[in-house]
Amino acid sequence: MMAPRLSTPATRRTAAAALAVACGLVLSACGSSDGDSSSGGSAGKGGTTTVTDATGAKVKVPAAPRRVLALSEMDLDSALALGVKPVGLTAGRGQKGAPEYLSAQAKGIPVVGAVTGPDIEKVVQAKPDVILAGQLADEQVLAQLRKIAPTLVTIDDSKSWKKSLELTGQALGKANEAKKFLADYDAKAAALKKDLGAQAGATVSVARYSAKGTAVMQQGVFISDVLNDLGFKRPGIQNQKGEGHSTPVSDENLKEIDGDWLFIGTLSSTGPDAGLLDQLAKKPAYQQLDAVREKHATVIDGSKWTSLGGAKAAVSVLDDIRKAMVK
Repeated sequence: MMAPRLSTPATRRTAAAALAVACGLVLSACGSSDGDSSSGGSAGKGGTTTVTDATGAKVKVPAAPRRVLALSEMDLDSALALGVKPVGLTAGRGQKGAPEYLSAQAKGIPVVGAVTGPDIEKVVQAKPDVILAGQLADEQVLAQLRKIAPTLVTIDDSKSWKKSLELTGQALGKANEAKKFLADYDAKAAALKKDLGAQAGATVSVARYSAKGTAVMQQGVFISDVLNDLGFKRPGIQNQKGEGHSTPVSDENLKEIDGDWLFIGTLSSTGPDAGLLDQLAKKPAYQQLDAVREKHATVIDGSKWTSLGGAKAAVSVLDDIRKAMVK
């Protein structure tokens, strides 16, 4: 399920205390508290520009930022897609660091928080000149971040990776690169749809497996947007918008994850998730799924397919689908 977007009062007190300590250590990193703050560790040269973020707030940012902090998986993905390596990232859902599909490109980037929120002291230590705050909604935490550097909420309620990429491109002075990336994605999706032939109208199911059991991805999340671009149908409740990021399915109702094709994975190939899919494959209810019997079940990287997603994830998903479904 999606992690809560609002921190607790205790968390905010801890963050505030950390900010006070960190500011005492790095005074130059803290500036004014309004949304147009242009303070930070190393402001990019070449003046400033004003960008409207996902909440409608106008934020003044360096025209060419050099120290970008990514506080969500999608922000990290967008930055890397635009050729920018952040100076800090928050650990992905179910990860200790970057999502597995970005681990090579993100190697060496310090972790400054988790899905539940940033560590303010570590944010200060990273000396950012722009902070990409994902879908962070806690105003007290946002106010603390704005004292450190210009901060933009980059993900709106639609959670569209395309809109987030465009906004990130504006914030990082990479608007043209974002436009080109989206055009290339559209061309690649159109080519795949053509090559799928009759399979383009297939029913495709996406599920995630963990120690807690099976969950399906409904509408309103990254992977469903990609599948919609390809014209795929979805089975059962996957046609509806879910209340959270994923929806649990009991073993008794495992038939709900069936389809013409099934893509299923875990958030990590190591740690607690290692070997879980082997256990699932032994269950009679799983073996009886049509997609499994027809050999149309494909193991995927859940950190890419079933988490927050992003631009690079979308292109990689197209490659995964091509390998599985185009003969």
